[in-house]
Amino acid sequence: MPCSTPPGKCRPTTERGGGPGRLPSAPPPACLAAMRYLNLAVAIVAEVTATSFMKQSEGFTRLLPSAITILGYAIAFYFLSLTLREIPTGVAYAIWSGVGIVLIAAIAWAFQGQKLDLPAILGMALIIAGVLVMNLFSRAAPH
Repeated sequence: MPCSTPPGKCRPTTERGGGPGRLPSAPPPACLAAMRYLNLAVAIVAEVTATSFMKQSEGFTRLLPSAITILGYAIAFYFLSLTLREIPTGVAYAIWSGVGIVLIAAIAWAFQGQKLDLPAILGMALIIAGVLVMNLFSRAAPH
């Protein structure tokens, strides 16, 4: 059914539930929680990719690794900014940096010949434990 209101005078309602002139139904809470962490996961993967290629850029003297580094950090900070809309800064940054440290160390070990001794592995296990404790038991983390 066409709108009988003159152009420029129409205002969509703020009622939810879909349909003409209405906002779509709000996503279920589980979807919102997943989206928070999806944005953070994209930020982490982009940052880990950028950091991994930074070594290959040889001080930004090689074009392709340098471009991947710059693009990766731009993507990482964009998605981190989206994350900060929903997750407190300290919690998001703890997850981002903690998971990033562990992933970078694993990639450096697997592809760049970095050695990881027992204290390094135990330290990374403590980082993971700290991120889990913060997310599972802290009231600062969104649940």
